[in-house]
Amino acid sequence: MTLPENQTPHLSITDIPGIKVGHYTDLDSITGCTAVLCEAGAVGGVDVRGGAPGSRETDVLDPTTSVPLIHGVVLSGGSAFGLQSIDGAIQYLKTRGIGHQAGNSLIPIVAGSILFDLSIGLDKFPNLESGYEACLAANNKHIQEGTVGAGTGATVAKLMGMERAIKGGIGTYGITLGDGSKVAAIVATNAIGGVFDYKTGNLIAGPLDQNHTGMLNPMECILDTNWAPPRQVESNTTIGVVATDVELTKSQAKKLSAAAHDGLALAVRPSHTSHDGDTFFCLSTGKSNVSADMDRLIAAASVCVAESILRSVKLASTIGNINSIDNLRTTN
Repeated sequence: MTLPENQTPHLSITDIPGIKVGHYTDLDSITGCTAVLCEAGAVGGVDVRGGAPGSRETDVLDPTTSVPLIHGVVLSGGSAFGLQSIDGAIQYLKTRGIGHQAGNSLIPIVAGSILFDLSIGLDKFPNLESGYEACLAANNKHIQEGTVGAGTGATVAKLMGMERAIKGGIGTYGITLGDGSKVAAIVATNAIGGVFDYKTGNLIAGPLDQNHTGMLNPMECILDTNWAPPRQVESNTTIGVVATDVELTKSQAKKLSAAAHDGLALAVRPSHTSHDGDTFFCLSTGKSNVSADMDRLIAAASVCVAESILRSVKLASTIGNINSIDNLRTTN
């Protein structure tokens, strides 16, 4: 796949006008959350593909519902407990006078999704205060990637069990299209599957072999006639946000959320399993004057997600006895 020549390298989701991002990271408990804020409001969409999702306010993003705009998305570790972090974002936005007027109140609309990271750290999880702190840290400048925010406790390549997993993380990537419009993504990669470079097909992160000196191809593992699933495979789910400055309808935003899963399937194999809760949101800030070319946006969304996944794993650090690919290269 050839990208446009005028693409800006390593654009991030905060290069989309109207988007701010902040992390809360707990390295002791090995968990965290990430707030993606659109304080002026954005048209939202969502697409849930995995078999074990955990999310909130996804129904209001359905094109048939009346809520026109949302004000943020929170990605969090902590499994179902981590949904509390969304309340922190709501509180943060309300104190700043952001939300839909309803009676005498302003009601911020914040959606969110969680991943399972309770097998790697302490029995602690992001809460309301964590979500609030992530919002306090939010800005439209540089985003730290790797073992931070919702990617702190993320792991990948767990087909052979947690003891042979590789460290996942959070990553972001964006591109500028030839018409001046922008598309970008941020992804917390926490998958049972392995990670592949979609451009070359090369394995980036697969289950460790029995000697922990090399990596196995996860697709070959799961299709082998002698393969048996590990006892614990629940610590999964890849979640993320795709954003654009092109003005979209709610139906178009939902379509772009679905396209994000194409990028997931390009980079994570197998994906969308019964033990993953893979969920992607879309935010359209409508800050550009470019008319929506949905086919180009769909292609761009898939590339941005795949690249974000690669960055999330390549920039991750070893933690909680789970090796990063960088540490494996160093030790081997």
